[in-house]
Amino acid sequence: MTINEHLTTFHGLPVHNFPAPPTPAEKLTPEQAKLRQRGDDPAGKALRELPAADAVAWSLGVEPWESDETWTECFDRFRSHVELSEVRALVIGSWGEAYESSSAEVVATILEHRAELPALRALFLGDMTMEDAEISWIQQSDITGLLTGFPELEELGIRGGSELALSPVRHEKLRLLTVETGGLPATVVRSIGASDFPALTHLELWLGIDEYGGDSTITDLAPLLSGERLPALTHLALRDSEQQDLIAEAVVTAPVLDRLDSLDLSLGVLSDRGAEALLSAAPRLTHLQSLDLHHNYLTEEVRERLRTALEPAGVALDLAEGDAHSWDDGDTVHRFVSVSE
Repeated sequence: MTINEHLTTFHGLPVHNFPAPPTPAEKLTPEQAKLRQRGDDPAGKALRELPAADAVAWSLGVEPWESDETWTECFDRFRSHVELSEVRALVIGSWGEAYESSSAEVVATILEHRAELPALRALFLGDMTMEDAEISWIQQSDITGLLTGFPELEELGIRGGSELALSPVRHEKLRLLTVETGGLPATVVRSIGASDFPALTHLELWLGIDEYGGDSTITDLAPLLSGERLPALTHLALRDSEQQDLIAEAVVTAPVLDRLDSLDLSLGVLSDRGAEALLSAAPRLTHLQSLDLHHNYLTEEVRERLRTALEPAGVALDLAEGDAHSWDDGDTVHRFVSVSE
């Protein structure tokens, strides 16, 4: 699977792309120049017909290559056209050549203007498709300040794991945390496990593969599975892992399991081994509203056993193979997670 679509909704709001800057006058065709003189040019209309500041999730991004402005210049234009004090959600797209330059300047800019964003409750950093930058090429940075600088933040989404850093924090209001990567560094996993999120109900981690920096172990996940620092957690997603069987074996004995409404172990290389662990603990899973295992390497026999064990109890079970694929080199069967590069 590749990410080929930008977010269309975020934090319960439609995503609205803040318009690109008007084309410089010297680059206009004669017809475009006439439209601008009459006030009918598309760029001018888009800026005059912006939605209310609090009605949408604002997407701010620039062209990955040869953009007419930097991301900070885009943000400055945004400030001059939209009432920042009313903005509830921001979606940060491409900040240029994101495979070469990190998100550090973007993070610093947002933090510099945090006093102007008192209503901000949701932030997504890195809404890029494969055409902008492959997920494992996106250069992130230290995001700790986004949590410490916005104590009222309720939702944080991150895409891209390269150079991603986080220090342990305590955040009283965060309810949803999503980190999408092709390889999530163990240091970040450990920091999330060492953080206190008393209000967090939804945690979603795309763990990825070692080749792209996903070097966490089951030991690193243990604090999350204990649930001690996540007392409100009801949805846990540990996805896209080449250790999906080991994760399944750990989850079924985890203290946090009894509190969950939904469990997501999808996008990885789950095989019959991991499914057998789930089957052996089926009575501990029947309280779940949903169990997502899509993109897996299960035999049909095991799929049917899972259906028989869980669906009569009302568990919504997703067993779709999705884009799972493998190849046999004669000595080893190689299985692939859904999202890596």
